[in-house]
Amino acid sequence: MAGTWTNDRPAAGVTQAGIRKIGTADLWAALRQGWEDFLANPTQLVFLCVLYPLVGLVAARAFSGGELLPLLWPLVAGLSLVGPVAAVGLYEISRRREAGEEVSWLTAFTVLRHPNLPQIAMLGVMLMAIFVAWIAVAKGIWNVTLGRLPIAGFGDMVNAAFTTSEGYRLLLLGNGAGFLFALVVLVLTVVSVPMLIDRRVGIGSAISASVQTCLANPAPMAIWGLIVAALLFLGCVPAFIGLAVVMPVLGHATWHLYKRVVV
Repeated sequence: MAGTWTNDRPAAGVTQAGIRKIGTADLWAALRQGWEDFLANPTQLVFLCVLYPLVGLVAARAFSGGELLPLLWPLVAGLSLVGPVAAVGLYEISRRREAGEEVSWLTAFTVLRHPNLPQIAMLGVMLMAIFVAWIAVAKGIWNVTLGRLPIAGFGDMVNAAFTTSEGYRLLLLGNGAGFLFALVVLVLTVVSVPMLIDRRVGIGSAISASVQTCLANPAPMAIWGLIVAALLFLGCVPAFIGLAVVMPVLGHATWHLYKRVVV
């Protein structure tokens, strides 16, 4: 597999029998391996240069009031919905390190020549559609809750969210809807995107393997989803800077989780 992508495993080769049972120890091991990959090939500067200006622009517009104010948190939370495809370059770095190859942060861009790139792009379009749907739902929830109150700025929004009945409904409905969207993405992508990097399979076979993984390992996959959510939240707390470390570590860790689940 040195420097290339193989075609020796057919799309039909991943069935229920090809999904391993894993435990929480495998989740922590995958995170540890992801951290090691990150330390060996730091990509935080890339994430800072690309991600932080975008998040900063949205945050600045939101804090100044206007249409983006109610969508600040949904937009940031939505990073987890498109993250699986955004991390394809990180999967490739981990794949090549695992094969004993020399890699650098530039290795991430070799996926642009991947023979499965059209399949990866199709999955990316699907995740973007889910992201847009999430933003629309979040906006609708805002309109029927805090959107009815006079909100002048960020401080007013936070105060209303935690002190009014409309705010309580916003938190309940928003978090409930966000959980459902995140669950759908987790089930569809937890191993499908790494598999499209690793094997010459179709998008249907990759998604099927991802669904089978969640059905075979409901508790570990639920815990993994909570770990991802918690780390993304912690990455957002210090002015979003932590995302430059959290996102690549999670990307590498997802690759190692895939390798532990799919045979």
